[in-house]
Amino acid sequence: MSQNVIVLIGRILLSIMFIMSGFGKLADPTATAGMIAGAGWPAATALAYLAGLFELVAGIAILVGFQTRIASYLLAVFCLVTGLVFHSGAINVPDFPPAANGLLTVFNQIMLMKNITIAGAFLVLAAFGPGALSLDARTGKALATA
Repeated sequence: MSQNVIVLIGRILLSIMFIMSGFGKLADPTATAGMIAGAGWPAATALAYLAGLFELVAGIAILVGFQTRIASYLLAVFCLVTGLVFHSGAINVPDFPPAANGLLTVFNQIMLMKNITIAGAFLVLAAFGPGALSLDARTGKALATA
């Protein structure tokens, strides 16, 4: 399998989560707005819609390989910020048993590690480009890959 096909598959896999998450936030921002408000940020519903729009548009850009370097850098920062703000620290839901809160804390740590890992993947994509099977390649903006 050629490197360009592998990069295309990688872009597809990286984009799925953001396209689906963005669409979900735009369809119903309630849960995301709750997390944003819980972190003490203002205008939680508006930020939830903005996050959804960003995820959807950036995810589609990665999928088709359009402005890949910019979208990759932005998504890397997004992953790091959301990971650190929303997925670091212990979870303590009132009236939950300690074991349940402990399990939620473990899941939260996994989400933080997932975000950090995905940020790394986006940095690699930004550095090495979207491959020949991308809109960037068609417009001459892709980095050369073999």
